[in-house]
Amino acid sequence: MKTLIGLLFILVSSATYASEGPSAQKLKKLRVMTYNIHHCNPPSAGAKIDVEAVARVITKEKPDFVALQEVDVNTERSGKGLHQAKELARLTGMHYFFSKAIDHQGGDYGVAVLSRFPILDSTRLILPIDPAIGGETRTIAAITVEVSNGKKIIFASTHLDLKEPNRLTQSELIIKLFKESGLPVILGGDFNAQPDSKVIGLLDQNFTRSCQECKPTIPVNEPNRVIDFIMFKPDGTFKSLSTHVIDEQYASDHLPVVAELQVNE
Repeated sequence: MKTLIGLLFILVSSATYASEGPSAQKLKKLRVMTYNIHHCNPPSAGAKIDVEAVARVITKEKPDFVALQEVDVNTERSGKGLHQAKELARLTGMHYFFSKAIDHQGGDYGVAVLSRFPILDSTRLILPIDPAIGGETRTIAAITVEVSNGKKIIFASTHLDLKEPNRLTQSELIIKLFKESGLPVILGGDFNAQPDSKVIGLLDQNFTRSCQECKPTIPVNEPNRVIDFIMFKPDGTFKSLSTHVIDEQYASDHLPVVAELQVNE
């Protein structure tokens, strides 16, 4: 992702698991998931951490990419020695990259991506917070992969702030940085914003969402809000074929979203 180095980007070495991924060949479709996993803590299960439950949801859908939010690494609440992104990669047979947002209970907390394809580059981007209003540090986990012979794309995961002014500033930076990339981009995440918000309106001017009439993703019981989205840079590379919200009410407090994208050569 050499075109995105700078402007708060910190280039780090990629972490990978599992096999070499799909063979390099012409690819016609990609299956993409975004999932806020609530640090693998099922809301109905007290303090229990159930990484296997989240892995089952992912494995059943057979995605090529997963954007994960609310991921714990070595925290007290999730277990010292448990790297949730790494463990989900192992359980699903995928590659992974984790991007820390904050220190939490002696460990790290942030976002991550899973990929069927080997990771060529991985980048952590720190998103801005207005010091006058405060807020929790947020980041982007972005990877570069080769999805077919000579065709590279960027896949990224993010989780925007709870306060709208911060979300707007964060969205502006996301737009700026990905515009500067010469590669196609797919972005998934928990945007903490609904379709009629200023944030999604701004992003809609620069990205194409996989759905326009998107189904609610939260709460898991009788969901009534849409805040989890998959979107891509409108450069002609991708076309959305379908988007569905999975009715999985145990593993997290968000419902996962899966989109099927056509890949145009």
